[in-house]
Amino acid sequence: MADHAHYQDEDIVNPETRHEESDVNTRALLWSVVIFVIFAVLTYFVVYLQFHAYARHFRHEASQPLTMMTRPSDASVPATPRLQPFPTKNQGGLMPPYAVTPVTDMTEMRSAQDKMLSEPGWVDQKKGIVRLPIDVAKQLTVQRLDAAAAVPAAAQPVPAAVPHASAETGVKP
Repeated sequence: MADHAHYQDEDIVNPETRHEESDVNTRALLWSVVIFVIFAVLTYFVVYLQFHAYARHFRHEASQPLTMMTRPSDASVPATPRLQPFPTKNQGGLMPPYAVTPVTDMTEMRSAQDKMLSEPGWVDQKKGIVRLPIDVAKQLTVQRLDAAAAVPAAAQPVPAAVPHASAETGVKP
């Protein structure tokens, strides 16, 4: 077997291979990192000081009244807390002080609106204006249009006001 040749580091020299100094300017790269860190620290301190200045300013303003108008002594403002709680259940159902909740308010409002849409009633009894269910109002409108189409155009009187097809009509019950 042939022995491998052993070379010393000084013996291996390649004049074409060397360190390329023009690729990266390490001094400029390090300076940009240093400047970025300094800028970040300065920005943090400016924002910190600005926050505390605004906090001091608005803490002082919070004690001032929101309006220059004096509040009347008979103003009826409900006692705190003014928000309705959501229902809580106990063994017998809803807790008594919490019987009126947003959920029950919404249910009552929807049932009242459904009643107004489905049942006739007076809007203004003195003027003779009633509220009709939507289906009945549609049928009356179709009947009026059919009756107007059946009468010849020459025999039709000019109406003073054209009735609108809506849920509230001027028809007396």
